[in-house]
Amino acid sequence: MITGSKELIRDINSHLVLESIVNNGPISRADLAKALGLTKATISAIVQVLMDEHLVIEIGSAKTDKGRKPILLDLNQSGGHVISLDVSVDYITVLTSDLKGTHCFVKQYKNSSHDLEILPILISIIEKTIEGLTPTVHGVVGISIGIHGVVHNNHVMFTPYYSIKEENLSDSLSEHFHVPVYMDNEANLSVLGERTFYFDYPNIINLSIHSGIGMGILIDDQLYTGYNGYAGEFGHTIIVPDGRACPCGNHGCFEQYASERAILKDYARRKASTEVSIDALIRSYQAQDSDALEVIQQFVKYMAIGINNILNTFNPNLIVINSAFTMYIPDITKQIQESLCNRMDKYCTILPSGLQDTAILLGGACVVIKNFLGIDKMILKP
Repeated sequence: MITGSKELIRDINSHLVLESIVNNGPISRADLAKALGLTKATISAIVQVLMDEHLVIEIGSAKTDKGRKPILLDLNQSGGHVISLDVSVDYITVLTSDLKGTHCFVKQYKNSSHDLEILPILISIIEKTIEGLTPTVHGVVGISIGIHGVVHNNHVMFTPYYSIKEENLSDSLSEHFHVPVYMDNEANLSVLGERTFYFDYPNIINLSIHSGIGMGILIDDQLYTGYNGYAGEFGHTIIVPDGRACPCGNHGCFEQYASERAILKDYARRKASTEVSIDALIRSYQAQDSDALEVIQQFVKYMAIGINNILNTFNPNLIVINSAFTMYIPDITKQIQESLCNRMDKYCTILPSGLQDTAILLGGACVVIKNFLGIDKMILKP
């Protein structure tokens, strides 16, 4: 029989109480005791410690027609700051938030790190960000970094479209700013963001379609990353044998045909242009340009193929597609759904991202907050 010390049990109960306040607050002490099966005395003692640590605050009385009005408790969300970064091929985007992922401020910088070390660039951006923050009791509680590539144990393993030369990037940033730094794949962070702040489904596949195609996998509310972080590299599954060369070393990878980068390259080639922007393609599509219509139809075709494979492999509640195409072409998810020939699709919902450009950033904020508070689950309804 496994037993624990009083200190361990008290620590576990404390985390349960704090998690319940985060996810169900504002909530009274009596309702906490009822929900968690703990005595009112235990709840009162734990809450007092959490209040002394400036993690929980009393926010007033609940409305009731009978008896004494209970005092409501909530997370002290203004007690600290979170910094979350999305390091993409072209831009570095930084978000700051409070301890509930609200009161957000977002700023974007051009990613000038190509062929250079990215560490000093990130330090400069984060320092500028911290300078603009108001003082709080806990200050900056952590930093998250979303990487467009494979990340394992807080280390970058592979980035196909840009180079990160520093082997210990997260450790170096943590030592410089004296706070925990968490790095993860951008699709993993996206699925956490969608689940925490938008979609109420425990099994979600998030397709993050940008320069490549990443897949965040949430199974029973647990992120699945595989043995060494390569799970979800959906863009590097092969759909065309001996097809287009890919930076991963293979040929015919999915993202060489259906990523934003691939679609834009195809459209530019049709227009005999060296480069075409997303905005230009969308404008042409809306103007019924034949080449634009064809490349978007190509996107729909390949996404239907990919989603058919996902349905047969994971059978999720929900597939979320995060792409500029789903953002600017509202009916494109419907087109993809209608292109599926799989009878299983009726058991799965396909929707565009609810968070769009902030999915990675808010997912990163979720990681920081959960680690700072020591809680396992954080589900904040929109």
